[in-house]
Amino acid sequence: MDDAAPAPPPPWTLREYAVLADGERGAVVGPRGEAVWLCAPRWHSDAVFSALIGGAGEYTVGPADDWNAWGGAYEDGTLIHVGRWITSDAVVECREALAMPATPDRLVLLRRVRAVRGSARLRLRLDARPGFGAQPMSGAWTDDGVWHASGGGLHLRFTGAAGATPTPEGGLYGELTVREGAEHDLVLEISERPCTRPLEPERLWRATEECWAGAVPACSDLVAQRDARHAYAVLRGLTSDSGGMVAAATTSLPERAGARRDYDYRFAWIRDQCYAGLAVAAHGPHPLLDTAVGYLTERLLDKGDALCPVYTVTGAEVPGARSLPLRGYPGGSDRIGNRAGAQFQLDTHGELLQLYAAAARFDRLTPDARRAVDVAVDAIERRWLTPDAGLWELEDRWWTHSRLCVVAGLRCLARELPGRAAARWDTLADAMLGETRRRCLAPEGHWIRAEDDTGAEAGLLLPLARGALPAGDPSGPRTRRFIEDRLAEDGYLYRFRHGETPLGETEGAFLLCGFMMALAARHEGDTTSAFRWFERTRAACGAPGLFAEEYDVGQRQLRGNLPQAFVHAQMLETAASLGERR
Repeated sequence: MDDAAPAPPPPWTLREYAVLADGERGAVVGPRGEAVWLCAPRWHSDAVFSALIGGAGEYTVGPADDWNAWGGAYEDGTLIHVGRWITSDAVVECREALAMPATPDRLVLLRRVRAVRGSARLRLRLDARPGFGAQPMSGAWTDDGVWHASGGGLHLRFTGAAGATPTPEGGLYGELTVREGAEHDLVLEISERPCTRPLEPERLWRATEECWAGAVPACSDLVAQRDARHAYAVLRGLTSDSGGMVAAATTSLPERAGARRDYDYRFAWIRDQCYAGLAVAAHGPHPLLDTAVGYLTERLLDKGDALCPVYTVTGAEVPGARSLPLRGYPGGSDRIGNRAGAQFQLDTHGELLQLYAAAARFDRLTPDARRAVDVAVDAIERRWLTPDAGLWELEDRWWTHSRLCVVAGLRCLARELPGRAAARWDTLADAMLGETRRRCLAPEGHWIRAEDDTGAEAGLLLPLARGALPAGDPSGPRTRRFIEDRLAEDGYLYRFRHGETPLGETEGAFLLCGFMMALAARHEGDTTSAFRWFERTRAACGAPGLFAEEYDVGQRQLRGNLPQAFVHAQMLETAASLGERR
């Protein structure tokens, strides 16, 4: 190994990054082999690698030859990523994953380098910095070629780099060579307790492969089979053993440069997890359906009508937003925490009822979940006339989407659980639909955003697709046309207009909404339009196949945090819907 430590890499456009995840945390990896984001030990913990948002800390394993072309892909139905580089005289692959099964207090990041052709000369840099870069590791020492260090309440162990050189800042750097046809394992462990378990790469890889094989079902009956399995893998990778699913692995990645539209998504949103559970249920009674029902039922029974829209994966309250002393991703900031934790969002109760109805359809409604149904309905009866923050977490208003979402949930529940309670649910749905129609149906026959806003709202497509309206109600097709006329551009869909600003100037197209449009078209029997929207929207992913929240149509770039769980969920649900035979 040499004695020249390479400088940390500058950031890439978001479409180039891959994400490794094991359910408890996620690592963002760039095309040159640099892990630039990782929170430890859990999703909402402080980052130990925060170069993605301008902090210190990274873990790079990549070609020493700067003249190289890169590529890579996920192994089917997993978040095991294989990076690939072609240099002047070699072809090199690096297989990488967060080891599974995972535990909340300990992460293991696996990397296996293989020299496909020629000898591979690789550059290595490991610089773990707990506290978003504020606390370097210290006391680095080696025991029989295994490196140890500690700092910020964490313990580090690193195997496979016996000849590395420690830096004054507590990191390691150097080079290693892998002969043609050979493999070399690097294993990084970070834990809240001193690291004592054996680090056996072959065993760790085998266990990880077995976990993924058992977690992701075959999707041969769906359209876009590979993408559907990948979506399922993303949802599984973002779901903790506690049951909570984070919205994304990252924080502060901007939706628009300099617009201060950058948020922390390392938490579990009630709505997003309902979307994921419903997407899975659209395909079958797979484990993530039960996981979603269990986690959300615990929150609902604990909080009742004081249910927050978002929690940590452990069920704790989400801290308010604050800034860090970091540069942020270019065009973004360094924000952690989220103000949405203090909002009231009526639509989440409707999504919960739809999820419970889906569970009942497969006879997966537990006694606790059945009690939670009554809690949700009671909360709706008390609060449905109250303004709420709505789907997009804006100011409190009488949002149409929130009411129609609840109507859809009540209708679904009444169909799946017929009986005396069903009559109550139908009566409540009738009252809500009647009042919402009085306030929010335009004279032209389409639904508007809110009682005091006559604009188009793409979010309305989802409750329309899920049965909020009676069969044959003309306001559904009219609303879909109204939304498409005003919010579509080049085959992509925006969520709403920001005043008189042209589409695309304030934010990107919302990929969630494109899949909503496909579902709405499918619900109306317009299969051709459904496929067109589905195919156009699913093309807006990065090179590794990950979706962010938004898509810059003009620049063809991803915007916002990634991987965005609800986009992958909606893609999976649409693939299941389009795969159904009629």
